[in-house]
Amino acid sequence: MTDKTSRRPRSAPTISDVAREAGVSPMTVSRVINGEANVRPATRAKVDGAIAALNYSPNLAARSLAGADAIRIGLLYSNPSAAYLSVFLVGSLDYASRSSIQLVIEKCDPGEHEIEACDRLLAGGVDGIVLPPPLCDSPGVIDRILAAGIPGIAVATGNPLSGLSAVSIDDYQAAFAMTRHIIALGHHRIGFIVGNPNQTASGRRLAGYRDALAAADLPADDALIVPGLFTYRSGLDAAETLLELDEPPTAIFASNDDMAAATVAVAHRRGLDVPSDLTVCGFDDTALATTIWPELTTIHQPITDMSLAAVEQLVREIRAARAGNRAEPVHLKLDYTLVRRQSDAAPRRRPPVIAARTA
Repeated sequence: MTDKTSRRPRSAPTISDVAREAGVSPMTVSRVINGEANVRPATRAKVDGAIAALNYSPNLAARSLAGADAIRIGLLYSNPSAAYLSVFLVGSLDYASRSSIQLVIEKCDPGEHEIEACDRLLAGGVDGIVLPPPLCDSPGVIDRILAAGIPGIAVATGNPLSGLSAVSIDDYQAAFAMTRHIIALGHHRIGFIVGNPNQTASGRRLAGYRDALAAADLPADDALIVPGLFTYRSGLDAAETLLELDEPPTAIFASNDDMAAATVAVAHRRGLDVPSDLTVCGFDDTALATTIWPELTTIHQPITDMSLAAVEQLVREIRAARAGNRAEPVHLKLDYTLVRRQSDAAPRRRPPVIAARTA
């Protein structure tokens, strides 16, 4: 006998599907979608990953009831940091769950198939697109959105473009403040791991580091600046390079928490104590910053708030367009915070070497 269920069209994924994919209860998925705080970071990351893998849209039923008034927002991502993505999705899903919004999530591999993924969202009839990093700086994707005549918003870009709204922090000032903090602890040789060169925020953070050194009259040493890609793997390589120098740094400032966590791992592998032998600081304040030991001193970038603000702004622009008005793109700048934890300290003062007396 033929199984009739095999001929049914494939339905949209449900909250139960997400729960099975993540290995949690549907209630836990609901808590994550609603942005509730009583969920462990690791569990939240599993649920967010399942949502992305299944392309689950939490407000599909609400949209079918709302009809033509519903808004479909595309979220295009290719971020290599799972910790960053997890925090980012909280803000977007939180807003979508409280409004008549369908969030359509489209994933593409970093540096590959960006245009095709964007075209799929556009073909699906989305009303606007959110671009988290690194796609916030993708010229090809941005050109596609502008050509389609729909609103788009770039999140965490270091160089907002005209014609597209943006949400960011002041990456330059944040990196300047962190470098100044490390200098105030007494460090003079400070290594810096640069972020992905394809992201404009990387250059802004590097400039903040350089200018803070100059403001303190500390010499710039290009050997102390090494490239990274915002990935844990690149952080391992960068930390090895810095710690193999003839005169290694006493502190390392990494451009994100993934690379800072990798630096801590390399230091431990070399028998160095963090922070007694090496101060390590990061950037973003993702869940990773408080799940390693010691917990990271880092720049808190309000990723969840930035994501939520991006969706809110996009909805305003979409509704204005439906009313026959054109909303001018805006650049929203949110505040950052320097969060000090256990990974920084003054450099260890070693006793001077005294030559042995000869008889």
